[in-house]
Formats: sequence, structure tokens, C-alpha cells
Amino acid sequence: MKIDIKKTTKGNSKGLNAVLKSLLVAMFIMAGTSTMSAQKSNSKGEDARARVTGLRYICVHVLELEKTMKLYREILGFKLSNAEILHGPGLEGMLVMKMKANDLEISLSLTAPEFIDTVGPIGNTNHNHFMLKVNDIEPIGDMLKAEGYELENDNYAKDKYTFFVGPNGEIIGLSSWGE
Repeated sequence: MKIDIKKTTKGNSKGLNAVLKSLLVAMFIMAGTSTMSAQKSNSKGEDARARVTGLRYICVHVLELEKTMKLYREILGFKLSNAEILHGPGLEGMLVMKMKANDLEISLSLTAPEFIDTVGPIGNTNHNHFMLKVNDIEPIGDMLKAEGYELENDNYAKDKYTFFVGPNGEIIGLSSWGE
């Protein structure tokens, strides 16, 4: 952008003031943006640009199987791509149905009857959540902890996943599996 100050100043000081104010505002915005996006390194030499790279999946816990299947299959057009029964503490007998619509995958989880009372809170696997793919979970987990978020899995760096509750009560999973 080129401004001819000689033409602008002749009888139009208000125009010059407006242009100068606009330039100052633009400079502050650009300075703030470049500061936020500047590369920083922590003491381990890791790139601080750890970020979300995509959506891994969405998990919905099924309370009404018939209505859920009608919604996702008949109305929304998802197709069943896989189903498995999970085993382990807190998830024994949980049926997980992977539903696909193009490149979107949703997991529908039907909790075993003996664990139905555990559905909901973080700290177990029986909660509605979405799992985000991240390129480096450790710096993101560290930043979340520094901001006061409680992480469900303190071994997130080794295990490459964790869950936390967002500021709106949403349960967010982070995963760097395969990254």
C-alpha cells in the first residue's frame, strides 16, 4: 500500500489522521499475530507448535438402541463398518459400533447393563466425547495442566491419549496415536 502524504495533507488533515490511525491499528494487529505464531522451543527442544491435526472420532453412548440406530442409519445415512465387544475394567461387555458416513466415523457405545450407572463423568470410558488428533500430545497436555485443566490420564506422553473437560462441560479427548 502506497500513500502519497503530500496529496493527503493538502486541506485534508482529518483524512491523514484516519489513515495514520488505521495504519497503527494494522501494525498492532500484525505484531500481535506474529508474536502469537512465532516459533518457540521449550527446554527439551520441542517445537511449541503442537496442534490439532484433525478429528479422530466422535463417541456417543447409546441409551436407546432402537431410536439411535434409526437416527444414524436411516435418517443420517451412516453405515455400520465394524462392531466389537470390549473387555477390561469398567468396559467389560461394552458394545462399540463404528458408523461411517464418507470420511466421518462415529462410535456408538452400548454400555453393559452392570456399568450403566457409570455413564457420564470423565474418569471412565463411558462418556460422550470427541477425540481430536494431535501431532504432539506432550506440550499440549503440559499447557492444559498449566492452565488448570485436570487430565484423565497423567501418562498422556507415553500412552499418547488423554481426556479432559472443556470450559463448557464438553469432554474432549486428545490422541497422538499414529502421529
